[in-house]
Amino acid sequence: MKETTGQEDLLRGIWRENPVLIQMLGLCPALAVTNNVENSLAMALATLFVLVGSSLLVSLCKRFIPGEIRISVYILIIATFVTVADLTLQAVVPEIHKALGAFIALIVVNCMILGRQEAFASKRPPGRALLDALGTGAGFAIALVMLGAVREILGSGSFLGVSLFGPSYEPWIVMILPPGGFLTLGALLLCLAWWQERQEVKVSG
Repeated sequence: MKETTGQEDLLRGIWRENPVLIQMLGLCPALAVTNNVENSLAMALATLFVLVGSSLLVSLCKRFIPGEIRISVYILIIATFVTVADLTLQAVVPEIHKALGAFIALIVVNCMILGRQEAFASKRPPGRALLDALGTGAGFAIALVMLGAVREILGSGSFLGVSLFGPSYEPWIVMILPPGGFLTLGALLLCLAWWQERQEVKVSG
């Protein structure tokens, strides 16, 4: 494994290897629950909690996990933290919990989380695993909030439930429907590709 610094572990998932915008991982919740910012934040925080908790525990216990059953153990650890997140959301914000529905439980099979356990947390000390989880979780949260903000502003004319354009605004209903997730993600990826191309031109020029 290539040697990295703690700073690189933290920043990698935020930008250079953003799980949604670069690696295209975790797209199911990114497209399904980002019809407003509240849902996006709740899913992002739940995923961040699961990722941080499971990465830290996997790193602490890696010497005691037999290689033959490591994936099963990782899934069991992830499922434990998902259960905690699910019950916490249900107790604290029941309306958002109901809106997120089965997608909270589906965090268990989010390949982004399992991938970080297998590729990083199981091979690094707890401190480095924690930094990697925080960076990856933050990158996932940034992507979800960006999607949720665009979809809520255009689809409802509001941000966090606060009206932005007044009663005369005609909302783009399609943006809060499933196709709106694909349209918003496609637009963000297009803008990202355009920006990266401009940066490459500047460097080469």
